[in-house]
This record gives sequence, C-alpha cells and structure tokens, in this order.
Amino acid sequence: MADKAVTGKQRVSAPLAAGLSLVLPGLGQIVNGEWQRGLTILLSFIASVGLGVWRVHLLAHLQVGLAAQYRKALYLSPGFIVLLSIGLIVLWLWAVVDAYRRTKVVIGKSTGIYVLIGAIFFVLGWQISEINPPKFFSQLDDAWPAFSQVIWPWQAAFERDRETIQAGAPILVPCDSGPLPDVPTETPGQPYLMADPRCGDLSSLDENNNTVPGSTLHLVGRGFAPNSEVQIWWSDPIGNEFRVRQAGSYVTVTSDAQGAFETDIIMPYRLMPPSASGVQIHQVEAKQIAEVGPLKPSEALLLSLEKMAETIFLGMMATVFGIIMAIPLSFLAARNMMSGSPLLVSIYYLTRTVFNIVRSIEPMIWAIIAVVVVGLGPFAGLIALTLHSVAALGKLYSEAIESIDPGPLEAIEATGATKLQVIMFAVVPQVIPPFVSFSIYRWDINVRMSTIIGMVGGGGIGFLLTQYIHLLDYRSAGIAVWFIAITVATLDFVSSKIRQKYV
Repeated sequence: MADKAVTGKQRVSAPLAAGLSLVLPGLGQIVNGEWQRGLTILLSFIASVGLGVWRVHLLAHLQVGLAAQYRKALYLSPGFIVLLSIGLIVLWLWAVVDAYRRTKVVIGKSTGIYVLIGAIFFVLGWQISEINPPKFFSQLDDAWPAFSQVIWPWQAAFERDRETIQAGAPILVPCDSGPLPDVPTETPGQPYLMADPRCGDLSSLDENNNTVPGSTLHLVGRGFAPNSEVQIWWSDPIGNEFRVRQAGSYVTVTSDAQGAFETDIIMPYRLMPPSASGVQIHQVEAKQIAEVGPLKPSEALLLSLEKMAETIFLGMMATVFGIIMAIPLSFLAARNMMSGSPLLVSIYYLTRTVFNIVRSIEPMIWAIIAVVVVGLGPFAGLIALTLHSVAALGKLYSEAIESIDPGPLEAIEATGATKLQVIMFAVVPQVIPPFVSFSIYRWDINVRMSTIIGMVGGGGIGFLLTQYIHLLDYRSAGIAVWFIAITVATLDFVSSKIRQKYV
C-alpha cells in the first residue's frame, strides 16, 4: 500500500501524534490526516491481537483467565507465542515512532511497517495452518508405500481370472459344549486341512479391553499348489468369513515343493450375537488364490476409463451451456453496451452483481446444492459447473466487449444502424478471438473442476477416486489419478492448437 510523501505540514504536534499512537496504534497517523496509513496500522494491529487471543485460547482452553492461558500457550508453543508477542510489541512501538517522525520531517514512501505487519500475519498463518515440517519429513517413509502405489499403479490395471483352492477344518467352541467334530476326510488329489486340537476357546477382551489370547491351533495342510502363498481364513457359525490376523498382520504361509504346510494360529476374537447359543462349530480355512488365463483389463481400469469419459463430456456440456447463456448476458454486463439511460445502467449493475455472487461460490458448493435438488450423479455436476461457467465466462466476455476499439462502433452508428446491427457488425468481429480463447480455457477448467465436484457426488472420475481412497485402494486410485493427468495434458495440447488457429 503506497503513501504519498509527507510535505511537512502537520495537523497535530509530534508528541500528541505519538501519544495517540501509544494509546492505539495508528491513531496518531489518522489524526494527522494519513487515513490510509493509520487505518492499515490500526486494523492490522486489532486483527493480529484478535487472532493471537483466539490461538492462545485454542492452545490452552482448559485454563481459566487470559494470563493463565497465555502461560500455558507459551509452554505448549513457545516459538509461536514469543514471535507473535515480539512482533506486536515492535509494531506498537514502531507505530508510535512513525507517528512522531511523520509530523516532524518530510518523509517519502515508507514500507517498513507494512513488512512488519506482513511478517506478523505470516507467523499467525504458520500457526493457524498447523505447518509442521518435522512431521512431514519424519512420516515420509510411512507414506511411501501408499504413494508409490499411486505414482505407479499399473499392476492393478490388468488381471487374470482367479481360481480359488481351499480346504477347511471344523472347530468346536468351547471344548465342553458338545462332541468333537469329525476329522475331515482326505481325498487324493484334493486340498486337505486338519486342525489339532479340534476345539478351543476364542480370543476375548478383558475389562480393560485388552485382548486375551484364545487357544492355539496347529494346522496341517496338503494338496495345495507348491511353493505358493496360502491364506488362513476363519468362518463363524452364522456365515461371516474373515482373514485371521496376528500381531497386526494377516496370517499367511508358503507351501513347500509338495504343496504341504504346517503353521500355528491363535483362535481369533469373535463377538457372537446372544441368539447364537448352544454348540458352535466354527471353521478354519486355508485358501490359495491362483491366477489363470490371459491378462485382461481390470475392473478399476475399465471403471476409470468410463468415469473419465463421463468427466470429459461433463466438462464439455457444462462449457457449451455456459457459453450459450453467457454470451447474451455478457452484453448486459458490458458498460459500453449498457450506457445511455438509467434503466440500462441499472441492468448493467444488476447483471455484474449476479455474476460476482455466483462466481464467488465454488463449484463444489453448487454441486452440494444441486445434489440435494436432483440427487447424486453427473447431472448435479453439470448444473454446478454450468452455473459457475455462466458467471465466469460472462465476466470475461463482458470485459472483452468493454475493451473493443470504439472506432468501428462510431462509424457504423453514424450510418444510422440499429443497436443490434452495431453489435453484429462492429462488436462481434472484434470479440470472436477472445471469446474463443476464453471458451477453450473454460473447458479445460471445467474438466479439472469436474474431478473435484465428483468427490461430493457430482459424478465423473472424482466420485470414483474418492471411493478408492476411502477403501485404501491406492493402486486403483493411482489409475484414476493418471487418467486425470493424461486427460488434462491432452486437453491443454488440443486447446493450444485451437487457439493458434483461431485466436
């Protein structure tokens, strides 16, 4: 914010100006006639103090009294509190000295105090944003497995048909509830699994919710594919099936060259409903999932292709509808087209106001509103993008109309042409190049925006991407991310070629 040089003419004495700024930073500058500078200092100081009190309260909200909260916040976040306190004190004293000097001598533009204000807001922004570089770098290793799947997801892009080889063994729970189940019959050439013992107790939780380990089962399997991974599953009496976990990992074992294996597992925790009374026969299962047949596109790849096509056409249709509605409205929002009468000027201001309001609301918010009206799906996304496109393109188009050369307009008006003829023959030829450029750029924006509004139910690949992330399926999410990046890059190349030809 630039200030005019002080000419030496003072409205108040230097001590009075300094005293007023000592009472309230910036007040001395205001009284001396430097409204812009004084209000900037005053409002910045008030905002900084208010934000600082807010952050101190959040850091130490359990303490009673501002002084106690300040001490606790200083203990919890000393760097932030010290820097903010020093910054506010220096700003206060600087405002006093600044008010004193600017009534005594001729001073040009002085921006040092604005730099200090910017530094204070930077410190506040750092703390409010909870920026933590050590946390970022210390957790990079933990994030790398998921991130690596996103940047190179193509293992999940193609798959083969899967064939499941499995065998199970019944387990009585608990041992004294009935006769032991029969030993499974072994059939030559078929997978076989035997558990010893054939009964036991499930893992349970104590009064502190700590896990009490159940009985240990020794599993012996034969007839599986050699040198391959075998997964251990558990099935309860009501048909629920899940993989067994121990020490935080799924239990797996690798078969030997003859397709046999042996392993021990602890019977898992399972909360059975009260209706499941009496003898309970659970089932421990060993499964091998083998891939057979030729490679084929995976479901994630096909869904990403389908949703990416939906995203492209969603952006295209929103752009088309936006252009159709924005072109006529843009003439109503162009000052040089809407001058000459109070009615036209009123329409101009009304149209500009509507454009600004609609454009200020993000497409994601419009998508949430549209989902309430028309439900989940691409139609909601189309409505959201169209509304935002009309407002954005209308503003850009109107500014292009306002910047045209007035010469051709005056020449055609001098011939007695009507307003419509002036627009057709003097305005339209001049605005076609910027209109084409803005329209192509808007399509690019809409395609990128449609990936975001899909996350709130507006259709397109964004909806699919959100589902994959929630399921922690990072390879499938990576396929969607790659399609987004490839599509945006392709659209950028195509749009540049179109602009070269028509603009």
